[in-house]
Amino acid sequence: MNFHLKVWRQKSANAGGMLRDYEAKNIPAEASFLEMLDIVNEELIQKNDEPIAFDHDCREGICGSCSLVINGVAHGPKRGTTCQVYMRNFRDGDTIFIEPFRGRAFPIVKDLIVNRKALDRIIQAGGYITARTGSAPDANSIAIAKKDADLAMDAAACIGCGACIAACPNSSAMLFVSAKVAHLGLLPQGQPERKRRTLKMVQQMDDEGFGNCSNHLECEAICPASVSGEFITRLNREYALASLAASTVGVE
Repeated sequence: MNFHLKVWRQKSANAGGMLRDYEAKNIPAEASFLEMLDIVNEELIQKNDEPIAFDHDCREGICGSCSLVINGVAHGPKRGTTCQVYMRNFRDGDTIFIEPFRGRAFPIVKDLIVNRKALDRIIQAGGYITARTGSAPDANSIAIAKKDADLAMDAAACIGCGACIAACPNSSAMLFVSAKVAHLGLLPQGQPERKRRTLKMVQQMDDEGFGNCSNHLECEAICPASVSGEFITRLNREYALASLAASTVGVE
C-alpha cells in the first residue's frame, strides 16, 4: 500500500511549525500506524534527513502515549489508541494528515510530541488515600456494593492519554479529572480525602489552562477506554458539595 502523508513538523516548542509532505511506499496492510511511521523514518534516516519525532511506549493500547491526531481525529479513524490503528483501515493512495494533540495545556515539544505533564500534576494534586501500611488487607474485609465497584472500575479504566482534551473544542480535561476523582470517590478507601481531593484536582485543572466543559461530549465519543461522560455530571456534583463544605466548616 502507498500513502501520501502530510505531517506536522516543528523543531521545538518555540519554533514555528508546518505540514510537510512525505511518501509512504510499500506499506504492508497489516502494519500498525506507528510501524508505518517507523518505515518512513528509516527511509528518512537513509537519506540523512531528520526523522519524524512521535511518542510511543507499549504499542499495545495500554499506555496511551501514542498521542496523534489522524485526519482530524484523536488517535485516528478507529476507536482506540493510535498504535492499534492498522493501515488496512485506509485505502491505497490515501492522503493522511498527521498532527499532534492540540491544547494550550499541551505544548508541543517536537514534531508530533506534546508535553502532557499537566495531567500528571492534576493527579499529584489529588494526593494519596489514607490507608494503613503493611501487608495487603483481605479482599473481602471491606464490603463494597457491586454497583459502586463496577463504576469505580469503569472510571479507573482511563489511561490518561489526553484524547478527550484533543477532541474537545474547549480543550477541557473534565472527562479525565472526573474519572480520576470518581474511581477513588466511589470506594470506602477514598472517603477521608474525598472533598479535598475534588477541590484540589479541579483547581489544578483550572491552573493548567484547560477549558471549560460545554457538554459537546466529543470526549466520550473518542475515549479509547470508553469512559462515560456521566462521570462529568458526577464531578460537578462532587465539586458543588465539596465547595459548600469548604465554605461552611472547611475542608481538612
